[in-house]
Amino acid sequence: MTPKNHAPKLPAQQLAILAVARFAEPLSYTSVFPYLPEMISSFGVERKEVAKWAGITSSVFSLAQSLTAVFWGRASDRFGRKPVIMTGLLCTMLCFLVWGVSTSLPMAITVRALMGAGNGNVGIIRTMVAEMVTEKELQPKAFSVMPLVWSVGSVFGPAFGGLFAKPAEQWPGVFGNSTFFKKYPFAFPNLIGSIFFMISLSTAMLFLKETLQSKRHSRDWGLVLGERIKDAFREHSPKRRAQRLRRYSLQDDEIAAPLLSGTAPSKTARATVIETKAEKPKPLPISAVFSRQTTINLIAYTFLALHAVAYDQVLPVFLNYPPQAHTPENTTFPFIFSGGFGLNHAHIGAIFAAEGVLSGFVQFLIFPVLCKRFGVLRCFKTCVIVFPLVYAVTPFVVLIEPTLLRYVALGLILMIKTFAVIVGFPCTTILLTNSAASLSILGTLNGFATTFSALGRATGPALTGSVFTWGVKHGVIGVPWWLLACIATLGAVPAYMVVEGDGPSGAVTPVDSDDEDEDEEGDIDDDNVDDDEDTLIVVEPRPQEASFAECSRNTSTSYGTVTN
Repeated sequence: MTPKNHAPKLPAQQLAILAVARFAEPLSYTSVFPYLPEMISSFGVERKEVAKWAGITSSVFSLAQSLTAVFWGRASDRFGRKPVIMTGLLCTMLCFLVWGVSTSLPMAITVRALMGAGNGNVGIIRTMVAEMVTEKELQPKAFSVMPLVWSVGSVFGPAFGGLFAKPAEQWPGVFGNSTFFKKYPFAFPNLIGSIFFMISLSTAMLFLKETLQSKRHSRDWGLVLGERIKDAFREHSPKRRAQRLRRYSLQDDEIAAPLLSGTAPSKTARATVIETKAEKPKPLPISAVFSRQTTINLIAYTFLALHAVAYDQVLPVFLNYPPQAHTPENTTFPFIFSGGFGLNHAHIGAIFAAEGVLSGFVQFLIFPVLCKRFGVLRCFKTCVIVFPLVYAVTPFVVLIEPTLLRYVALGLILMIKTFAVIVGFPCTTILLTNSAASLSILGTLNGFATTFSALGRATGPALTGSVFTWGVKHGVIGVPWWLLACIATLGAVPAYMVVEGDGPSGAVTPVDSDDEDEDEEGDIDDDNVDDDEDTLIVVEPRPQEASFAECSRNTSTSYGTVTN
């Protein structure tokens, strides 16, 4: 079968399946934020200690994830991407359910740690996108899909958790008599959230294709079942009816044809089947992962994860902190001043929701155009310069006296910061992927990237939280922001040492597009083809009388030669 001549395009169906799997993690990670302080208080923790334990409970997820990410990456390089992703989804779903029925602080922290340790899907999904989309012109759009899903999940997660927590109190007419929900008031959002995990598991098992080159052609019973399910729905489609009519017409021609054709040549052909074992690529050592450029990219990625996530973590505390009248006694420009915005959780949630909408707009519509026009590396270098400037000016908005102008300034700063984050993260992902020496180490490389970024996500919030407390006590509320500005400035140094690579070698063929799957459906039956063998059919003509097999081949058009 000859390949089609068409421009490369994204495997939309496969990316959609990965997006469903990616959506599950921000849901489980962020849906606990609205009710986490109340949950910790229900364990008997003193009010003044709730914030500290809430931070520990949140950071332990990222810390545990950083410790196991490389293990999951190595496992995906050995056993395949698909089974590891499904394992991560299953582990996260089970821990998510247990989390909802936690009855003590040690149990909650342990479950949260297990939830992070059992999920290394971030790096593996990124690896699958890189293996699916090998064309550089399509990479910006492909790599913007998963961060977009994270943005949507980060907005949907807190709203979802806040809405369904404590159902016996929120809907007493429906759940007021439920002993279970009275005993476990935070279980309901986790039970509903498990539905999303089941959908992710089901779609991955039935329709997700393996992208690891050494496992790509292995028999996948999940895909077989998925094809049968799709065939059942397609059975009555007009295209399928036309195929059946054409098959029946060909069979009628074959029945009416004579056994021996008068035009058959007076020779037969002898087919010699030669089977050769395909040499499997040898796994590269860990040292092959850390080339100069991959190391630089990992450092830049770690800095970005540290200061960007730390900003998002300390911003709600800043917005919630009560405002303060600035007088010559408590304010000495440019550093000695304090005060916040005094916003409650509803207003802060609305700000993050608006930020999520802007993130989706930038990621889906603006980011691909920018990368195509200016290049990935140039966009990334611009973003790392923007971050320290945004961080440095953030605390000064509290000094603006007119309320409307203060909120306009805050909104402008958050818009610029959101734009830089949404462009910066996909850019560094693309640069990191293209710095890999081979596809065989890509899963391990992304595992290390997940490890380092998780360490940054665990360290940054804890650091800025402690500094924020110190700054409030000493009347210098800008200290955490200026600390982040220094960290971002330091993180810009490796960014300007990055050289854009040509991409990993070994990218033999990208994942088939969805249209090709439909066109080739039912044409080839490869059930009996050995996954580890290449089959070559050599035809050697010899002058003899026409055989029955030769005449049948000349008179029938319903069967053909299949080569592997």
